[in-house]
Amino acid sequence: MKSFDQSSSSVDAAAAESATTSVSASQTVFPILLALSFSHLLNDTMQSLIPSIYPMVKDSFNLSFSQIGLITFTFQVSASVFQPLVGSFTDKRPQPYALAVGMCFTLLGLVSLSMANSFHIVLLSVGLIGIGSAVFHPEASRVARMASGGKHGMAQSLFQVGGNAGSSLGPLLAALILLPYGRFQVIWFSLVALLAIVILSWVGGWYKQNLATVVKKSTSAMKQESTLSKSKVVVSISILLLLIFSKYIYMASISSYFTFYLIDKFGVSIQSSQIYLFAFLFAVAAGTFIGGPVGDRIGRKYVIWISILGAAPFALLLPYVDLFWTGVLSCIIGLILSSAFSAILVYAQELIPGKVGMIAGLFFGFAFGIAGIGSAILGTLADKTSIEYVFWICSFLPLIGLLTGFLPNLEKKH
Repeated sequence: MKSFDQSSSSVDAAAAESATTSVSASQTVFPILLALSFSHLLNDTMQSLIPSIYPMVKDSFNLSFSQIGLITFTFQVSASVFQPLVGSFTDKRPQPYALAVGMCFTLLGLVSLSMANSFHIVLLSVGLIGIGSAVFHPEASRVARMASGGKHGMAQSLFQVGGNAGSSLGPLLAALILLPYGRFQVIWFSLVALLAIVILSWVGGWYKQNLATVVKKSTSAMKQESTLSKSKVVVSISILLLLIFSKYIYMASISSYFTFYLIDKFGVSIQSSQIYLFAFLFAVAAGTFIGGPVGDRIGRKYVIWISILGAAPFALLLPYVDLFWTGVLSCIIGLILSSAFSAILVYAQELIPGKVGMIAGLFFGFAFGIAGIGSAILGTLADKTSIEYVFWICSFLPLIGLLTGFLPNLEKKH
């Protein structure tokens, strides 16, 4: 009898363990979300070193603003071209350890960037980092949705805030480490890439364990019928991409050229300009975290309205104020504008069910690509006119947020 009880207990324990495994991807799995957010912080910290060292690279290789724009273009386009391809491929054939493999490209790019002795090697290095980004973003976004337990906006915001926090750290680390001691110090950040590889390998193990649940959910989502016509979905996706266009061209103007704008207009030092850039990017991180949970609660369309169009008055005012108010307004703009992406991404995934990776890849890729193209064009425009003129032109971009009015309401009435 005792033996039977022990056997029964063992079977019950095994069943409980099996049940836990099977539902783990159906509940909000915060350890995975936090691991993804922290990995995003590490990933974007490494990526943000690229614009942070622009003043150093410009002096070292005697580059023009057009060539600075070409560096951003190479990084952003290498990231953007591959992201939809990676997302579409892994929608059909999930690759649990793709995240760790992608980070290996970033590692190679960092080592190459630290030793670059020519402009062309710099382009090759940032291209490798871009490929790492192309793998990381759609796959990490997929796993974040998988671990969300239905709280999609919250999960995307938690994932995104790690990236924005990492982006804000880049200029600060550049001011403290790279500017005083030289570009070669970038090689120390390869240790950050190694840490990310370890964390993402663990995330890949969890992904593999819950793969059956993911495939089942994806298949179920693809069978859902949209209440919108195909033409309405296409128009809505196009509007969302235009909103991404306005947001990321404006963000590119600040992330790539804000330091030069401050130096040129107000005569601040390089290190001081990096602190202002850090403040802007920190505000971006804070705004990103707010957008997703608020979208879950009040509706994503309202968050998109507030985020894109709400930044317009402050953006229009920015070119006309002094240094103090430039710092204040840039932080307000970053806080408001950054809350849009999580809401836009989840809104688009709800428009086209079952294509989580493809949509994430499309929107991340388009964001990276348009920012790269925009940065190159803005650099050329700055060479022909001035940095101040570029910021004046870009101040009108948030007005594109008016297009949000044409988006359908997807939220169910409770």
